[in-house]
Amino acid sequence: MRAIFCCARLLLAMLAGTQLASAGSLHGTVRNGTTGKPAANVEVVLLQLQGGMMPVANTKTDSIGQFTLEHQGVGAQPMLVRAVYKGVNFHQALPPGKDTVTLEVFEPTEDAKTISVASHVVIFQPNGSGLTVGEEYEVKNDGAPPQAYFRNDGNFEMTLPENAELKQIAASGPSGMPVVQAPIDKGKNRYAIAYAFRPGESDVRLSYELPYPNNRTTVKLPTTYGGRLLLVAPPGVRLSAGGLRMAGQEQGMNVYEANGPAVGTALTVSLNGTAPIPSAGDGGGAPGRAEDVQGSEGASAAAIQSIPGRLDSIKWWLVGVLGAFCVLAAVLLARKSVAITLPAENTPEPAAVNAALAPGKPNATGDALASLDRATAVSLDALKDQLFRLELRRQAGTISDEDYARDRAKAEQVLRDLVRG
Repeated sequence: MRAIFCCARLLLAMLAGTQLASAGSLHGTVRNGTTGKPAANVEVVLLQLQGGMMPVANTKTDSIGQFTLEHQGVGAQPMLVRAVYKGVNFHQALPPGKDTVTLEVFEPTEDAKTISVASHVVIFQPNGSGLTVGEEYEVKNDGAPPQAYFRNDGNFEMTLPENAELKQIAASGPSGMPVVQAPIDKGKNRYAIAYAFRPGESDVRLSYELPYPNNRTTVKLPTTYGGRLLLVAPPGVRLSAGGLRMAGQEQGMNVYEANGPAVGTALTVSLNGTAPIPSAGDGGGAPGRAEDVQGSEGASAAAIQSIPGRLDSIKWWLVGVLGAFCVLAAVLLARKSVAITLPAENTPEPAAVNAALAPGKPNATGDALASLDRATAVSLDALKDQLFRLELRRQAGTISDEDYARDRAKAEQVLRDLVRG
């Protein structure tokens, strides 16, 4: 129970805009994930995220892979640690409150068969006379032995539709830390990034703008890679394409699955209509990401399962720096699971908390306390998800200041009720 309320108080501190005390010194270790041995004489750089990934300190590892860096921001603000091994950058997030870190580097390889694309999600959002499009690729590296796939001249290519204006590309590794990438122009709407795909799952996200005259257009989506292809759009936007079927709905957005587009071809999608991005309360979903939507032909809704998101471990500090890395708020819909609103019975009321803790009450037993711990933890997880999505939408500009202030005030009140309990 103590850990739960400590977590709640930390969240209140974040809401109040306070920062944790600065530790100043960072102690870390760099390990070679391919050989399993310490990585000696590796350059380590400390990056300050506020102001655009600015290097503020650097050093090299000793003979056993250890290092120390000094900076006043360590422990007080979100930072990023970079290890440069054989010309390849490997990053590890350093959230507030932490002054130790372990980084893994891997032997680089240029073998493209090291990676595969498991899914490709495309999100359409009308924006006046333009159409904002976000894409996300889920990339897997299951190679053995574990190596990092990397090429200086670009090792992951994306082809944009005709007349598309690229806005941003970002990539994140297994830790979930998004890092903005410099696009390499290959000509004819083709772009590449030089990014080290470490063992495990990584994501590549990009956003671009398309003309949307009279609220209608036809988009040819090149299918550079295989994997599952999902299309997402607001209900007011009608999509049609060969082999397209309804796959459900998440956060008030319709989800479609495209069957059978061959690699190297293009899927022609016709769009017409417009609609604003739904508010957090629309669609019956909880703050989170749509990670997998399943359904049958003609089904109006999909079976939805709630699975903890993979960003839970970093969302506390990521909220503060989303402005630097946000590609498109809706892109976070593309994952494997769907988060939904928690049932009311899973959310303990303050009165129930007091009753459970009251001496002499029948439910003030070890089992009751354990059950209360679990229920309260679920409530806090839901609240973290809500705040995370709320900040994401604010940074992406998809929520008004008035709605943001109202929804944030509600979240703060719920948290205070839990703490008082």
